[in-house]
Parts: sequence; structure tokens; C-alpha cells
Amino acid sequence: MTAPTPRFAALGPGPTSNPAITARFPSLEALLAEPAFDLLELTASPEQNADWVHQLRRHPAYGLTLIYCQGDPPPTAALADGPLPAHPASALQQWRERLAVFNRGQAPEGPQAQVLAYLWLRAPGSLKALRSPRSPALYHYPLVDALGDDQLNGHALVQGLAQRNLLDSTTLVDRIRLCRSCGSGHLNYVDVCVECSALDIVRQPSLHCFTCGHVGAQADYLKDGVLVCPNCLTRLRHIGTDYDRPLENYSCQACSAFFVDADIQARCLDCGQQHAPDELLVRNIHDYRLSEAGLLAARQGLDQGFDPYFGGLSLVGVNTFRTLLDWQLELIARHGEPSFALLGVRFKNLGAALARLGPQRGHALLDALIERIQVAIRDTDRCTRTTEEHLWLLLMYTDSVGLQRVTERLNQISELFVGQDLQDIVLTTSGCVAPAQLVEKENAELLMARLAGEL
Repeated sequence: MTAPTPRFAALGPGPTSNPAITARFPSLEALLAEPAFDLLELTASPEQNADWVHQLRRHPAYGLTLIYCQGDPPPTAALADGPLPAHPASALQQWRERLAVFNRGQAPEGPQAQVLAYLWLRAPGSLKALRSPRSPALYHYPLVDALGDDQLNGHALVQGLAQRNLLDSTTLVDRIRLCRSCGSGHLNYVDVCVECSALDIVRQPSLHCFTCGHVGAQADYLKDGVLVCPNCLTRLRHIGTDYDRPLENYSCQACSAFFVDADIQARCLDCGQQHAPDELLVRNIHDYRLSEAGLLAARQGLDQGFDPYFGGLSLVGVNTFRTLLDWQLELIARHGEPSFALLGVRFKNLGAALARLGPQRGHALLDALIERIQVAIRDTDRCTRTTEEHLWLLLMYTDSVGLQRVTERLNQISELFVGQDLQDIVLTTSGCVAPAQLVEKENAELLMARLAGEL
């Protein structure tokens, strides 16, 4: 069945030099009155483009669509795909292939899936945070705001995806402090009295008597036109010899307290609560992209609660895998059992081969790999991936004979690479059985690093 001819359109009065653009619309209303186009180019002013791209992303028909425009300012760059490429049909074809394999062909539902789908279609994508001075949160994610609804907490959504290891931070944009009561970043920092916390304090000229060490307001030292210490009654003639002036001194108009350094208080301009600076909530603002676990989840399906599981394998996060391995090492070091084997498998050049095959054929190859690995291991074994090429297997109650048997089964996977122009994929394995004399000297990280050097 022949795919329908792609439909490209331009929105705005500016010129477009690409002949693939066959339709032009002067306004957003005119564009939305037509059936959805496959690709758009915005050619208006930067301000108009920013407004249009936000409205388009909020529209159900254009939330994930390729939208290009020239000279993107930050608000537009966070939602658009940059300048129109020389071959937009190729970009659209790649976009369609990636959409076909996202979440095993299921349409994204809900804001989390929408954000992951947007990034997957532009893998690894870019999720940018922008300043929003009028917002209590001070920063926002325009993409999350556009794909979600008005009630969505964008920061909570992004933080949740990052905590599930589906997003990786690319840049630390800022570090802000928020009111502990209402979460607002609209704070005013004021100097207050150290005694009564009153706001009405004034800088007071003061003197320091070298004879007795007394510090007080300059007015208290004046007596009949000369300077006399009110504490020891010494006449102060020469600054630097008899007295000096402290750098800063304050006087409280409410309680008459006299002090050198005032206390700092953060007052929320939204709810009125007062906090000490060290009591404020600290939030790091990051730009993000899809992590490796996010890429796997997008390709293998989101129906496992966003856990980074690789198909039907008992795949766990790297940190969890190392914890399990350390635990087994400690058990053997103390009790001499249970026996286990650690096996590292490397599919060299797998990432490059998947990129060359394209999303659909690459997805089929990964499914075949998973099925073969499932046959080779047991339900009680655990796996993890440290890179796109490296797979680690923790094989419980496995001796050297069992390790050899599993290795032979995995080596048979190389048959998948014959006759598909995949000879550049090289499968290598390296494993060990953990005897008591070995584990006394190594932990999980060192053991995996040593085996990785042999792959």
C-alpha cells in the first residue's frame, strides 16, 4: 500500500525557499480550518512565531508534529524543531518510523507519555527550562505546559520522569530558593533586628573605645563638643590611637538594640510567611533529554509503570544491580554460598547498526535478541545494561559448568547477524564464578570494571 503524499504548509507572511512547501496560510485560524498537515514552517516575526508554536503544541493535531522556523528565540526553540532542513521529506519519514514503534505502536496518552513521545520522535530530544518571572516557580518547561493542561504541575512531572531515570540532565540552568509554605520563588530578603526581628533598623555611626573596648553610638560619645567614652570617661583625641569606627553598626528603632550585623529574613511576597534563608526549599533547575532507560521504555513499551525493563528480561537499574551483586559477594565472603556467576555481554557496534537499520528493522532485531536471551537465562537471574552495547547477567546458583553453558547459548545469537548486512556487530562475553577467595578483594564495581575491560 502506497503511503499518502506528505502535506507541507507554511504559516505566516515570510518567504520560504523550499519547494516542498505547497500551501501557505496567513493566520493560525485559517490553518486549523484545514485537515492537519504533516509538517509546518513558521515564517512570521519571532514574537508571532513564539505565540503560534505554543498554540499549535496545545492543539491535539499538532502536539508532536514537526514544526520549523528560522531564528528561534528561547521560547520558540523550546517548542520548535529549528530551521527547515534541506530535505524535509526525509525528516518526516524518520519521524513516522519512530512514531510507528513508540510504545509498541500505541498512541501516547496522558502528559507523561506525550512528553516522552515528543522527545523520542527527536531522540534524545531536548526539554528546556525557561525563566518565567511572573510565575511563582520562576522557571517553567514550555513543552510540558503546552502538552499538558492548565492544572498540570510541570516541575512535578519532570521531576517524576527524572526520578524514574527516564530523563538525563544536560545542563544545570539555575538554583533557586522557594517559600517553604507555598512554594513561591517571589521572595524579599530584608535585614531585621537581632533582638526583636523588627524591620525598622537604621545604620548608626558608632565608635569603639580602645581603652575599655566599649562600642556605642557616636552621639553617646559627644559631650560638650568633644569625644568622651561614656563607659570609662576617657577623652578620645586621635582616631586609630584612642578609638576607631566599626565598619557597620545598626540601631533598632523598636527596641533600641545596638548591633553590628543584622539578621536576614526571607519574606514571601505571595503568602506573607517569613523564613530564615537556610529554611527555604532549594530547587535545581535542569535542561533534560531522554536517558538510555527512557529510550528503551519508549521503544519497548510504557505499560510497565515506566520501569526501565528491557522487554521480558528481569532488567534492573545499574545501581540496583550493583547492590544485588555486592550483597551476593558479602554472602559468599561470610558463608561461602550461594554460588553465582557474573557474565558480561557486549554487542559491539549495535547502536550504529540500529541507526543504520532504522526504527522498524532495528526494533525487530532487538525483539529477536530479547527472545534468544530469554531462552538462555532463568526467571531468577537478573540483568542490567550499562550502555547501549553492554548487558550484564547475574546468574544465581551457577557454577563454572553452568556459566559455560549459558555463554555458549548466548554466542549462538551471532546467527542473527548473518545475511542481514550486520556482520559489523561483534558479540563478546566475559564472565566469572565468584569463589570466596575472589570476593574478599573485590566489590561489584571493581568486578564489573575488570570484566568490562575483557569484553
